[in-house]
Amino acid sequence: MDRIIGIDYGRKRVGVAVSDPLGIFASALDTIHSAKIIEYLKKYAENEKVVRFVVGYPINTDGRPSEAAKDVDVFLKQLAKAFPDIPVTLEDERFTSVLAHRAMIDGGMKKQDRMKKESVDKISAAIILQTFLDRR
Repeated sequence: MDRIIGIDYGRKRVGVAVSDPLGIFASALDTIHSAKIIEYLKKYAENEKVVRFVVGYPINTDGRPSEAAKDVDVFLKQLAKAFPDIPVTLEDERFTSVLAHRAMIDGGMKKQDRMKKESVDKISAAIILQTFLDRR
């Protein structure tokens, strides 16, 4: 079954989300150390057919790439090298962390669990992916 992977890339951690086989819903999958993300994605792609990557791209409120975009650009090159046949779509990631915190509160997640940055990263990846899926 086809899967689309959503990625919230950070210098230390990467949030990963996955679509359902029909490409309608995004679900938070995991948070991985940045140094291990390509290896993680390769292993995932061995078991599931990945048809697209949707990567959050950090943009300032004025529409220009933020300072963190440089890190994402390096990651995008690594991703293209590791998966040359899988297309990549960039998705504006402004406010995804705020939306992730709101989703955790609305979902009844305990404050202690909301403090874990790993939770924010993978939920942010799901929001990035869901935004893409909704627009399709």
